[in-house]
Amino acid sequence: MKTKQSFKQALGILVLILLIIGVSVIKFGVAPQTPLIISIGLLILWGRIKKHSWDDIHKGIQEGISTGLVPMIIFILIGALIGVWIAAGIIPSMMVFGFKILNPSIFVPSVFIICAIVGTSIGSAFTTVSTVGISLLGMGTTMGFNPALVAGAIVSGAVFGDKMSPLSDSTNLSAAVSGVDLFRHIKNLMWTTIPALLIALVLFFILGNGQQHADTADITKLVQTLKANFSVSFFALIPILVMFFCSWRKIPAIPTLLLSIIVAVVMFFIEKPMTKFSELSSILQDGFVSQTGDASIDALLTRGGVQSMMWSISLIILALALGGLLVEFKIIDSVMKPLSTSLNSTGKLILATALSCIGVNLLVGEQYLSIILPGKAFKKSFDDAGLHPLAMSRVLEDAGAVVNSLVPWSVSGVFIAGALSIPTVDYLPFAFFCLLCPVITVFCGFTGIGIQKQKVKKASIEETVVNQ
Repeated sequence: MKTKQSFKQALGILVLILLIIGVSVIKFGVAPQTPLIISIGLLILWGRIKKHSWDDIHKGIQEGISTGLVPMIIFILIGALIGVWIAAGIIPSMMVFGFKILNPSIFVPSVFIICAIVGTSIGSAFTTVSTVGISLLGMGTTMGFNPALVAGAIVSGAVFGDKMSPLSDSTNLSAAVSGVDLFRHIKNLMWTTIPALLIALVLFFILGNGQQHADTADITKLVQTLKANFSVSFFALIPILVMFFCSWRKIPAIPTLLLSIIVAVVMFFIEKPMTKFSELSSILQDGFVSQTGDASIDALLTRGGVQSMMWSISLIILALALGGLLVEFKIIDSVMKPLSTSLNSTGKLILATALSCIGVNLLVGEQYLSIILPGKAFKKSFDDAGLHPLAMSRVLEDAGAVVNSLVPWSVSGVFIAGALSIPTVDYLPFAFFCLLCPVITVFCGFTGIGIQKQKVKKASIEETVVNQ
C-alpha cells in the first residue's frame, strides 16, 4: 500500500534534488546528466520505501518521457536541417545580409540587430556569441566603446535569435512541455518579445551614441570569405519563406521541417550536382564541416547533423523521466496544493511560474531544467485556471530560457563570460532584452495583455495536441 507524503517531505525532496543538481553542475562543473541520473536513482529508492510498485515507477518514467517524444524528433530534424542549410548556402546568405546592415554611426544597435539576425537563422545563442559576437566585440573595443555594453548587445541579440528561431532547442522545448504547436508558440511570444526588442533597441541607441567612424575591414573580410565559399543569393530565402508559409497555414513543426530539409537538399544538388549521396548523408548525420580557412567562420559553420542533438536529447530524456516520477509520486502536487490557494489570479500564477523558472536557473544553472521543472509543476494550475497552454509556454521561455545567460554560474553565463572574456556581472546590466522579457511577461500576466483563455474543453485541447 502506498504511503502519502506531507508537504514538508515533498518540499524536502525537491530541495534535495535541486541541491544535488546545483552543486554538481555549479561547484564541480559536471554535465547535468550525471546528477540527474543520481536524482532519479534516489527518487526511485524513495518511491520503493513509500511502497510504490515497479509498475508505478515505470509508468511515471514512461509518461514523463512520452511528453517529449515529438520535440525529440523535432530536435533530430533540426540537426539535419542546420547541416543541409549551411551546405546549401542558406545560413551563410542570412549572415551576409545581416552583416550588410552594420552602420558604424550606430554601432551598438547594429551589433544587437546583427546578432539577432544571425541567432534567428542558426537558432543558437552559444554559436552566435562565440563567433560573430567575438568579432563584433573586437571591433567595438577598438572603436572605444565600453566592452560590457557591446557584450550586452551581443548577448541580447543572440538570446533574441535563440528565443524566436524555430531551430532553437529551448523554444521547441518550451512549446513541447506546454503541449502547444511550435509556430503558435513563437507567434504568441511576440506579445512580450516585440516590446522587449524595441525598448532594448532604444536603450542601445542612447548608450551607444558616440563614435561615427569605424574600420569595418574584419566584417568585409568575413562577407567576402562567405561569398567565396558558399552560394550566397536571395534564392536562399526560399526555404525560409517555406517555413513562414507553413506557419501561416498552421502546419505542424515536423512536416514543416521535413519540407524545409527537402527544399534545401534540392537547392544543394542544383548548386553542386556532382555531390554523392554518401556526402549528403554525412552532412545530415554528422553535420557540415566548413573549410574556408577562416577560423571564425569555420567555427560558426561547422555544425549541425543528427548527432549534434544527441547531448540535448539525452538531457531531456533524463529530465522528463525525473519530472514524470515527481508527478507519479504526487510530490509536485503535495507542494503545489498549499500554494494553489494563494494563486487566485492569472497575474499571481504567472508571477509564481516566472519566479520558479528564475529560481531553478539560480539554484541549478541549467536552461532545460528551468523550463521542464516549472512546466511540470504549474501545468495543472494553468489548466485549472482556464488558461490556454500558450500562456504557460510563453512564461517558461521568458523567465526560463532567456534568464539563464544572466546567471554567472549557469551553463550559459559561464560559456558567454569565457567566450567574450567579460564577467557575467559586467555585461548583465546591459543585457536589456534578457532583463526585460521576464518583467514584461509578469506585467502581461497582471494586465491580461496577450493572455489566451481555453475556448474548448481540456480533453479537446489534448486531443488537438496529440493530432498535431
